[in-house]
Amino acid sequence: MEESADRIAHPWGGRTPYGRHETWPARVDTFLAEGQDPGAVQRWVQSASILHSDGDAMDVAVADGRMVGVRGRATDRVNRGRLGPKDLFGWQANASPDRLTRPLVRRDGRLVETDWDTAMDLVAARSRELLEQRGPGSIGFYTSGQLFLEEYYTLAVIARAGIGTAHLDGNTRLCTSTAAEALKETFGCDGQPGSYDDFDHADVVALYGHNIAETQPVQWMRLLDRLEGADPPRLLCVDPRPTRVAEHATVHLAPRGGTNVALLNALLHETVRHDRIDRDFIAAHTVGFEELAGRVAHCTPRWAADICDVPAARIEEAAELVGTTDALVSTVLQGVYQSHQATAAAVQINNLHLIRGMLGRPGAGLLQMNGQPTAQNTRECGANGDLPAFRNWQNDDHVADLARVWNVEPETIAHYGPPTHAMQMFRYAEQGSIRMLWISGTNPAVSLPELARIRSVLSQERLFTVVQDLFLTETAQLADVVLPAATWGEKTGALTNADRTVHLSEKAVDPPGEARPDLDILLDYARRMDFRDKDGGPLVTWRDPESAFEAWKRCSAGRPCDYTGITYAKLRGTSGIQWPCDEYAPEGTARLYTDGISWAHPDVCESYGKDLETGASVEVVEYRSLNPDGKAVLKAAAYLPPHEEPDEEHPFQLTTGRTIYHFHTRTKTGRAPQLADAAPDVWVEISARDADRLGLGEGDLVEVTNPRGSLRGRLRVTGIRPGLLFVPFHYGYWDTEGGSGPGPDTPGRAANETTVTDWDPVSKQPLFKTSVAARALVERGDGRPAPAPTTTASAPAVPGTVPATAGGPAAHTTQAPARFPHEREEGAQ
Repeated sequence: MEESADRIAHPWGGRTPYGRHETWPARVDTFLAEGQDPGAVQRWVQSASILHSDGDAMDVAVADGRMVGVRGRATDRVNRGRLGPKDLFGWQANASPDRLTRPLVRRDGRLVETDWDTAMDLVAARSRELLEQRGPGSIGFYTSGQLFLEEYYTLAVIARAGIGTAHLDGNTRLCTSTAAEALKETFGCDGQPGSYDDFDHADVVALYGHNIAETQPVQWMRLLDRLEGADPPRLLCVDPRPTRVAEHATVHLAPRGGTNVALLNALLHETVRHDRIDRDFIAAHTVGFEELAGRVAHCTPRWAADICDVPAARIEEAAELVGTTDALVSTVLQGVYQSHQATAAAVQINNLHLIRGMLGRPGAGLLQMNGQPTAQNTRECGANGDLPAFRNWQNDDHVADLARVWNVEPETIAHYGPPTHAMQMFRYAEQGSIRMLWISGTNPAVSLPELARIRSVLSQERLFTVVQDLFLTETAQLADVVLPAATWGEKTGALTNADRTVHLSEKAVDPPGEARPDLDILLDYARRMDFRDKDGGPLVTWRDPESAFEAWKRCSAGRPCDYTGITYAKLRGTSGIQWPCDEYAPEGTARLYTDGISWAHPDVCESYGKDLETGASVEVVEYRSLNPDGKAVLKAAAYLPPHEEPDEEHPFQLTTGRTIYHFHTRTKTGRAPQLADAAPDVWVEISARDADRLGLGEGDLVEVTNPRGSLRGRLRVTGIRPGLLFVPFHYGYWDTEGGSGPGPDTPGRAANETTVTDWDPVSKQPLFKTSVAARALVERGDGRPAPAPTTTASAPAVPGTVPATAGGPAAHTTQAPARFPHEREEGAQ
């Protein structure tokens, strides 16, 4: 057992080395509240994390009706007992004194407490009024990546079949919509092909725009343990920052922002040119190889080097690494997903696996990763706007099948066009066609791009906004009705992680005051609205989490994400189970596509695909002509430059991202003392070269500006590539004076004051990675360091230059600077 009091300064804990093809040893991480006697713990209640997409299994310690700690579950396949810093400390936010405990309604411009009947009657009355006067298109729902499966499914039924609106999406649009679209483009269906277990067997692990050390820290522990064992894997890291992954990488590429497609086309070019391909696999399981090979024929490493500002020799090394291994695992995250060619780039990574035949066997895995903890459920259940259980909105048979499950007429389910994505929903609200927006478990007033615009949209008098959350967030402060929700540990439900592992999270304690589980709130709304099926019976027939889960199982039956073999009883006491789990795979399925491509046939696929350049939907006739037998599609893409390029007025590229110590907009992690102290405030990263050139130093207060807005933060000088500024996106205003946004005495703090209202044409994911910016010195640091951790990618370029107290306890260790992989080598061009 590993005690975890030092897991701020040492986020990944101690090592348990193991060799290739061996089983990852267990290590149980535990943290109990200060002064808590382990013997006084009265119950340990099964759960799993909702502060990242790992799905780390844990038990919650309960004493005298309170949460008093957590420990990892040694039997679980995902984490083998390990927990990351957010797992260990984040639960403390549940007991914060500023939790919402009663509903609030806006009266005379102020939010005041009320009772549940008053609040819900107001929401239902406004809903009925809008349905009568303006129709279902006047109502939209924007949800989270942190609720439970049962809640997402209930919301999808209410929105799709009760209201009949197409305006339904999750904040997964901001983090994993590209993952879903890339999988649909290649395999015809969402769902991760690979498994976390593939890390145990891999010879090479390629991480594209994926700082796994900070976003999925427990899987980084797994890789660290393998790196210290026999026959360790070699790592390829594609990231402009000197992450811990970069520090351990065999090859580290740090391309200019927005150039991933050029880099990946060069890797494909080299793979084809050197005949490092599996021709039998290509012939048996794919279509489109000749076009792909033709499109990348000119994409030499020298060509890509000029675009990406990466040495050609280094690109050749990377191509050899991924092209000659016998077992390749690739992971992908926001560095790919939040760019103007997000889906096009992610698809090229799929293409690399397909032309190498690296699919469906141990160590040959592909993980288009998730950022949100229950993003997979958002997508499966249809709370991201797609039809539940990966049905195809363009396929009338799929719509009819869903209508049969729900016992409604097919025309009740809006499928006249693509589902409305979140960015479009806010545009409709801005224009006035959406008049009611129900926001659950997310904080768009900090997390969406161009925040001045978002605050303006949410402040409109004509827009009736309902916010369902734990705290009075920046978004809740702008609402007309605020509903106090219960959270993880205070309710029961299933959640599915990034490698399709389903866990059960049981209720451990009661929620505070009158706060209610999100499922109860939605069921109450359905009753008040009296939604009916076509026979006049209740549309929503379940009453609690387990009956909602059973209803979802009926919806998933026979679909790719089949849950019919899973029960609450089966999930209790053991490891998580990977879907599909049915009569043919009663113990679950470790890897998809072990016997060929399963769900790409025109009759069963979730999507016919889109044009990677324009995002236009492909019609069934075109898809059937291209792929009549349902193989994987090798879809080529030409490189297109970013929509914004640095110029004299805005000379820097600007990118945003995460730190290991915080999640989303710090609604929970900012209220956990250890996490808050580890990274207490926003900072701005700049390269050592740029800092020297501009006469800037560690701790200088700078203002970052562009046409959308500005923010201020202390400077951290790191090994980031020159010409790039990095700002963590977690920081909003709830813990500042004013509380809701910048004002005369509150300068901008949120990274998204500056990000652009623009999105990838296919996945509709916003471009958080490719803005431009200028910087200006506000005041000298005078020896004050930036409030940035020194344990992670934000480590100072020169160890020891930052006092040990900078950034709180997280600064007690320092990291040696990574080399500058973007710098040109002699003769490399």
